[in-house]
Amino acid sequence: MPEPVVIEVGGWEHECCGLAVEIGDVVEYWVVSADGARRFAEVRHDAARTQSIRGRVVELYALGFGGRVAIERLPSGSALCGNDEDDDGRLEARWTGQPIEVEWDGETAFEVVVDPYGKRR
Repeated sequence: MPEPVVIEVGGWEHECCGLAVEIGDVVEYWVVSADGARRFAEVRHDAARTQSIRGRVVELYALGFGGRVAIERLPSGSALCGNDEDDDGRLEARWTGQPIEVEWDGETAFEVVVDPYGKRR
């Protein structure tokens, strides 16, 4: 059985058209290798995709100046930018549900940990 993999999500590509993600969701990301092993970066638009990873989300993290913070859900890109009338884009701490503020190191950055079903090239 494959080990969970980390998919780096964020920046302008997520803010443009990234979907909301919650723990337990089944997702599929087109990715490029970020370290040659178990870490990948999501790519969209015209970027060169090397493979897709499909699986169930088991952990979510926001990455900021304060380090890695476990979160309940990753809001959609439009919600994070304040452009979704049904979602305020607020980040909530995992387990407590308390709102959190993340001081970003440049662009937004998240880690989506996926238990993969399989990879396609």
